[in-house]
Amino acid sequence: MLSSIGSPTRLPLTAIEPRRIGLLKPSALGDIIHALPVLGALRDRFPTAHITWVVNRAYIPLLQGNPDLNDILPFDRSMGKGNLNRLVTSALNFASQLRRRRFDLVIDLQGLLRTGLMCLFSGARRRIGLHSSREGAHLAYTDWLPVPDPNMHAVDRYWLVAEALGAGHFAKRFPIPIAPEAHRWAESALANLPRPWMMVAPGARWLTKRWPPEHFAELLQRAQQRFGGSACFVGVGEDATIAAKAMAKLDGPTQDWCGRTNLPQLAALLSRADVVLANDTGPLHLAAALGRPIIAPYTCTQIRRHGPYGYDRGPVESAVWCQGSYVKSCNRMECMDDLKPDRLWFFLHEALASWARHSRSA
Repeated sequence: MLSSIGSPTRLPLTAIEPRRIGLLKPSALGDIIHALPVLGALRDRFPTAHITWVVNRAYIPLLQGNPDLNDILPFDRSMGKGNLNRLVTSALNFASQLRRRRFDLVIDLQGLLRTGLMCLFSGARRRIGLHSSREGAHLAYTDWLPVPDPNMHAVDRYWLVAEALGAGHFAKRFPIPIAPEAHRWAESALANLPRPWMMVAPGARWLTKRWPPEHFAELLQRAQQRFGGSACFVGVGEDATIAAKAMAKLDGPTQDWCGRTNLPQLAALLSRADVVLANDTGPLHLAAALGRPIIAPYTCTQIRRHGPYGYDRGPVESAVWCQGSYVKSCNRMECMDDLKPDRLWFFLHEALASWARHSRSA
C-alpha cells in the first residue's frame, strides 16, 4: 500500500499531470544507469512535461543529449567542503536553483538525507520516494512507495515509481548518447590494436569488489592464447596500478586507458568492445546499457540485486558463506580464493567464440 502524507483528497499518482518534473539521482555511475528507465517512463507518460535531472557534475556527460531529458541541474557534493560559510552559501544557492525551477513533482531515487532536503527545498507539491530510503529522507516525501521485496534488482526497485505513476507498462530503455567526437577518438585509439577487443575494468572503490589482478591476467592470457586480440584496461587513475600488475603477466597486446579517458570516451570504447570483463562497478553497468557481452566476478555483492540488468550469462558469484554481504572491507577475502578464473572461463570462451563465428561470416 502506498503511504501518502497530507490531505486525504490528494489526487492519486496515476491521475496527476505534472508540467515540471525533477528527478533526483546524483550518483553513482552504475546507479544512474539503473535509473535511466524511469526517465524514459516519465517521458512516455508525460510527453510535454519539462524534466530535469539533478546529478553530480562528474556524470553530466552521461546524460547530455538524452532525448527524454530537458535539463540537467549539476550538484557538487563537495561544495563548501572545509568551510562552513562557503557550505551554507553554496547550499542556499543550490536550494534557490531548485526553487526557481517550480517543480510540480520531484522524485527521489537516491533516498538519502541530502536528496530528502532537496525534495523539501524544491517546493514541489508532490514528492515521491521509496521505502528503501535512509537517513530520514522519507520525512520529506508526500508519497512514500513500498518496496515489496528488499532483494529486488535496483532497476526494478526504481521502476516502482514508474508503476505508481501509471507508466509501468512502458518498455524499460537505457539510452547512452555518445558524442561523435568521442566515437572518432575511440575509433582512432583502437585502430592499431588487433581484435577481439577485450575491455577490462579491474578496479573498484570497495576492496571487496576487487578481483585480484592475477585472476584477470590468467583469464586474459587464456583468451589471447585461444583467440588472440587485445586486453584494453579502463577505469579511473587509481586503477592503473592494478592494470599494470595484470598487464605484466600477459604476452599479447595490451593497452592501459585507466585515468586517461573522459566519460564519453569510456562509453565509446565500451560500445566497441567485443567482450567486457569487469568487477561490479560503473563501467560494467555502462557496458550492459550499451548491450555488450559481459563477464563479471561477483564477490561481495549479489547479481539478483545489482547484476548487469537483463544478463543471465556472464556474471558469476562467489559461493563462500559470506557471499553477498555487501561489506566494503574484509580481512579474510575468502571470496577471492573461491572465485577462480576457471569459473569464468566458460563464459569468456563462449563470448569470444561467438565473436569469432560472427567475424568469419562478416
